[in-house]
Amino acid sequence: MRVKTIILVGVGAVSLAACAHREEEVAAMPPPPPGAVAGSIAADRDGDGIVDGYYTADGVYHANAVPMPAAPPPPPSSMGERG
Repeated sequence: MRVKTIILVGVGAVSLAACAHREEEVAAMPPPPPGAVAGSIAADRDGDGIVDGYYTADGVYHANAVPMPAAPPPPPSSMGERG
């Protein structure tokens, strides 16, 4: 009697496992464009079709600003080794 019960439970588990829903793999999102903040929404304020800035999750607008150029290197010193 006990063997029949174990076999019945095993067959029931196997038959239910065949109906189990498998999760489908979701493709990864592409990286945001240069200058964008991940999780933000692009904004075109002047309507020219070019992204002018981004709205973050808290609703603050951040304009795309051109980064300032790097400072020029310091001039060589007149003291030190001469080569």
